Formats: sequence, structure tokens, C-alpha cells
Amino acid sequence: MNLQEDTEQKKCDYYKDLYEKEHKKNEELTEQIVDLEAQNADLTYKLDKIRKSKLWKSIYPIRLAYSHLKNLVTRIRRYGNLRNLVDKIRSKRIEKAAYKSYGTLSMPDEDTRRKQRETDFPRNIKFSILVPLYDTPRRFLTEMIDSVKAQTYENWELCLADGSDAQHGEVGDICREYASADDRIKYKKLEENLGISGNTNKCLEMATGDYIGLFDHDDILHPCVLYEYMKVICNSDADYIYCDETTFKGDSINNMVTLHFKPDFAIDNLRANNYICHFSVFSKELIDNTGLFRSEYDGSQDHDLILRLTHNAKKIVHVPKIMYYWRSHAGSVASDINAKSYAIDAAKGAVAAHLRQCGFDGFKIESSRAFETIFRIRYKLLDKPLISILIPNRDHVSDLRRCIDSITTRSSYENYEIIVIENNSTEEETFEYYEAIEKHPAISVVKYSGEFNYSKINNFGEKSAKGEYLVLLNNDTEVITRTWLEELLMYAQRPDVGAVGCMLYYEDYSIQHAGIVLGLGAHRTAGHSHYRMNKENLGYMGRLCYAQNVSAVTGACLMTSREDFEAVDGLNEELAVALNDVDYCLKLRRRGLLNVFTPFAELFHYESRSRGTDVTDAADEKNAERYNRECELFKQIWKDELEKGDPYFNPNFSLDHSNFVLRGEPKSMVG
Repeated sequence: MNLQEDTEQKKCDYYKDLYEKEHKKNEELTEQIVDLEAQNADLTYKLDKIRKSKLWKSIYPIRLAYSHLKNLVTRIRRYGNLRNLVDKIRSKRIEKAAYKSYGTLSMPDEDTRRKQRETDFPRNIKFSILVPLYDTPRRFLTEMIDSVKAQTYENWELCLADGSDAQHGEVGDICREYASADDRIKYKKLEENLGISGNTNKCLEMATGDYIGLFDHDDILHPCVLYEYMKVICNSDADYIYCDETTFKGDSINNMVTLHFKPDFAIDNLRANNYICHFSVFSKELIDNTGLFRSEYDGSQDHDLILRLTHNAKKIVHVPKIMYYWRSHAGSVASDINAKSYAIDAAKGAVAAHLRQCGFDGFKIESSRAFETIFRIRYKLLDKPLISILIPNRDHVSDLRRCIDSITTRSSYENYEIIVIENNSTEEETFEYYEAIEKHPAISVVKYSGEFNYSKINNFGEKSAKGEYLVLLNNDTEVITRTWLEELLMYAQRPDVGAVGCMLYYEDYSIQHAGIVLGLGAHRTAGHSHYRMNKENLGYMGRLCYAQNVSAVTGACLMTSREDFEAVDGLNEELAVALNDVDYCLKLRRRGLLNVFTPFAELFHYESRSRGTDVTDAADEKNAERYNRECELFKQIWKDELEKGDPYFNPNFSLDHSNFVLRGEPKSMVG
């Protein structure tokens, strides 16, 4: 037998043996299936007997109570703990009670209407409100037009372009009737339906106003919205304005489904999520330079336009009042994005076009777990610079070992150095560990001998750093995400970004840090948003699912460029323990830089779950005095910023809660 025949024979023997093994395995599996089916039938018979028994029926109240208890435990786990669940239930009750306050009860009385109509503004602004029509139901159409006619600021025009089909001639009849009674209403029947973008562009051709407003054909405006917008135009020369909004169902705006209280302008939020949406009004000059809708983004034409307009706007102002009522009905995007699935691709295309306009390339846009049109954006790293990770430490070897092991074994980014800043350790084990880790080429230990001062320690450590970027990292953290450094660096590398923070979890995966809010908490200094919420929670309006701008991030894990760190003289050494990270972020913000929180870099933080602030953690009166002293100093330094409020936290939310609970009284709609 030659070599070829021998090889073929071996192949035949191999496949024959493989076939026999698989055949035997299938026979065994078949027998197991038969046995399991028999067991299933037997168990089903026994279960039916139990369900029909008098005993099973008699313990129904106990089973019901157990079911409710099980649901309660599940809800507690979902929200992190019982206190957080109670807060959630309380917030729902407040919201339910407040709905009417933001609905019909927010409407101005006749005296207020008269005063607003008679207000003498220093500028004479005409608003052109553009509404593309298409087969609009009679009630939706009349309620929409009536809400414009009810405006207390009366220098407006309503431009209606009608692309309805032949079966919906009633739309034109209604519009012509309104137009004949009020010459501020302009109506045009289009020869063909040009889609959302094309029809709106036809509206613009009719417009003669100084400012343009975009209004959907089935929604409702608050009667004071143009008056409020007129105030901010005159007071701040705003060329782009938007407000808060609500989604409602049925015949009344009081049937609210969602109250959307928005942050002030936040570019990273907007790239990930069209949070601005309604009611956008902008100067005619701005739109002349930018252009209106582009038909290739139909379904997400608003997102595309808002990105382009805000990119060129000189002054963007957010009016933190619900002044737009978005009707949710079958087929509307407010009801279900899947009703217009093409909007998802259009939104990705709009964001991509904007990013290219801003000079980005190599990015990737993905739908998030929150919603198909809320995005995770992966930016291309421009380089792989050296990152210096600064870890202050005093004893606690087990914490430090876990932290460093997680960095060295899990980090996919390789160009980093770890600098452990030793501060007054006393345990022999600590120094033995230092000696061991210093054998690693990327790890060094430097000694700071003064008393504990977090700011001084990190400022000292920075002097030994060689990296272009710094990571301030607590020794009681543990890396979860392999790409944590890349996720932080993709934002830190941007020239408009100062500090970047990550998602920090407690050991049970409840949230410790997801961005910091100014003024939050008992001391009205700063606090963590979404505190102790469960990892699976989407956050307020999906905020735990995308990178966003925040006022500050925690120094427990913070990336910043060394250049920016030195430009603001590092951390404030007068704030030895408390609020030095917030102070640092605000110094960056004062220089015109953005701070970013990303949920895609995840770490554990083994800080005690009982620790809320340094006051509750204070072991003695001295620590409490120190904390109070630093809080007062912080409030003196940032007095103006605290009085203005956090631009990324809507003033309609209570500062007593971290989970976006509404204030007891809504912000006045008519003030």
C-alpha cells in the first residue's frame, strides 16, 4: 500500500469511528429525552393533583402574600436598597401629583395673559412657526392651530405646507378656514408630498419672521412659550432656544406619559441622544447660513438640523419649563420608534455627518441598551500616549494588590505606568509588597511624608509622572472593563475636554458614581447622581447608557491631561480631603473645557456602602469639623456657580435626592 492509499485509509477509519461515536451519542440522547418526557408527564400529573386539592386552594392567601413579598424583594434589588425603592415610590407619587401642575394648571389666567400681551419688549421679533401637514386628523389639526392662536406673545405667523393625499381634503378646508379668519396663518397645498423635510422646507419659503420655530402637526404649544422665548432673546441675544417637554396620550395634556426635564446645552449628550428635540426656535440668520432639512435624514431630520444649528449658534439658551406637549398616538415616534424604523438609520447618519463636520474620523456609532436612537459612540484613538496612573496609599495592602492586579491583568491598553504614592504606612507587609511590585517595569513607588492631604499627595505624585495623561485612582478600586483606559482616553484626548470619569459600582453592582451634580445633598455642595441605583437601571431618560457632559467627576477614577492639570495648578491643597475633585473639574470648566462621564469604563469601588459623605463617615468631631470647614470653603470659592445651579441638572429636580425626583412645587410656567 502506497503512502496516498494509506492516508486515504486512515481518513476512512477516522470518519467511520467518528460516525459510530456520534451515532452512539445520539442514541443515548434519544433515551434521555424519552426518560425526561416520561418524568415531565408524571410531574405534570402530580402538579395538577396538587392544584386541584383543597389544601392548595386553602393556602391561596399565603401564596399571594409570598408573591407580593417576592416582588418587593425584586424591586429592592433593582433599585439597590429599600431606601432607594422608597425614594422611587415617593418620586412617582410626587410626579403623579405634579402632572396637572405641569399641564392645564400651568396655563395662565386672564390677568397673566393680559400682562404678557401688553409687555413692551425692546426688540420687535416675529416668530415664523413651520408645520408640515400630512393627512392630519381634524382634532389634532385644530388643537395644534388653536395652541398657536392662544400665544400671549402675538407677533407670530403660522406657515402650513400641506402634502396630504386626495382622500384628506378636509385638512385643506380646515386650514383655509383658519387662514381666512387670521392673516397670520399662511397655508399652501403642495402638488405632491415631499416628505417631512421637503414639506418643512416649503414652509420656510413662506416664512417672513426673524426667528423660526419647528412644530409637529399633531402636538400642542403652551400659550406662554413665545413670550418666554422672547424674554431670553431680548435678555441674552439667544439665537437658539429650546424648552422642556412632556409626552401625553388621549384627549388631555394632563394624561402625561413622560416629563422630560432637560439639561442646558451639552454637546456630548446631544451627539448620543437628541435630548433637545422640541420646541426648537432659532434665528433666521442662523438657518440661512446652515440650511434647513436634508431629505436623506427624514425620520431624524430634527436631530440632523439641531446638530448643525447648535454647531454654528453663538448663544444657546434652555428654558427649563414644560412648554411643549408631544402627542403620543399609534404611528407617532413619541409612541414607538419602531413605527418609523428608518429613523434609527437616519439618526446614525445625522450623528456621523456631524462628527465628520467636527473633524472626527474612524468613529463607530451603536444603538445603546436604552433605546435604538440613543447611541454609544466609540471614538478612534489619535495616538497611544503614556498614561500615568497615580495611586495614593497607606497600608491596606489587600486593597492595593487587588487594584494593581486588576490593572496589570485586565487592561488592554499597554502604554501606562503606575505610580504608588506612599503616605505614612507602618505595616511591614506594605513595604514588602512595594519591594515586590517595583520589580515590574511599569510600576514605581514614591514617598510623600506629610500628613494625609489627598490634594498634596496627588500633586506630589504628578511631579514623578512621565505620562501625557494622568489617571487619579483610589487604591480601593478594581478594574472591570478591559478597555477602561481607552474609553477614558477617547474623550480626554479631545482639546475641548478637561476631565473624564467612569462608572463606579459597589461590590453588589449598585452605582456609587455616575457623574457629580453641583448643589446636590444636605450640604448643598455636590453629590453623585443615580446614587445606589442598580446596574441594570437605564437612568433618567436613559442617562446611564451613554457618555455625557457633567459638571464634575469623582477623583476616585479621573483621567485628565497633564497639560490641563498643570494649567490649573493641580488639586486645591486647601481642600485636603473633601470636594477637591469637584473643585478641580470646576477649574477646568472655568477655562472653557467640558467634563465627561462615560458608563463604558467600569470599575468597582470598595468604599463602605454606608458612606454617603465624609460627615456620616466622620469617626470623630475633628473629622466632622474639617469636612464642614472644607464645605464652607468650597461654597465660598464657587458661590456664583452654586447660585446659578448645575447646568446639567434641571432646576425642576429636587437637590435632596440623587435619582431625579421632582421638586414639591414646579418651576413657574408664567413667571
